[in-house]
Amino acid sequence: MIAEAVRRSPLAEYRLRLVALSAATRGDILVREVPYLAQINLRADPNDGDLMQRLASTLGFALPVMPNTTTSHNDWRALWLGPDEWLLVGPDSQQEGLRQALRNGLNGTFGSIVDVSANRTVLEIGGPKARELLARAIPIDLDVRSFGPGRCAQTLLAKAQVIIEGRDESAFQVFVRASFAGYIAEWLLDAESE
Repeated sequence: MIAEAVRRSPLAEYRLRLVALSAATRGDILVREVPYLAQINLRADPNDGDLMQRLASTLGFALPVMPNTTTSHNDWRALWLGPDEWLLVGPDSQQEGLRQALRNGLNGTFGSIVDVSANRTVLEIGGPKARELLARAIPIDLDVRSFGPGRCAQTLLAKAQVIIEGRDESAFQVFVRASFAGYIAEWLLDAESE
């Protein structure tokens, strides 16, 4: 008999507990896992105008060059991670097509394209008190005037390295390594119970 591979998200066992958290807070805190997003790490020279134009044509939108910002088009978005580094995030199972398109966009120019989809899962944290909850354990200023929609940062959440993205006025996506996902889920559940 051949074993069948079963796909299981890092936070599958937390789904009901996260739903219960949302119910217990009467919707003030909404937490859910958004598993299996396609995630591609891209490194390229932002000072090469021709390259950046080719990549923009490939993606359908320009990569953000302003620190800690995001850009998007349709189902794909790009998060600025460093002066020459971006995280491209999109729908499940579309990473191979994007990787090939990016290779074509690089067109022999020095760069790096790495599929990191299995590296992180994503927690969507929203609701009227989401910002307040996250501010308890994130050292950056999450005030909406400095960290609103279209902003992102690499930071710590309860001492675990994460990438946080402002999705709208009261919703965030937190990219956490799969090995730390349970720790972050426990922290969220514990922090709200206090």
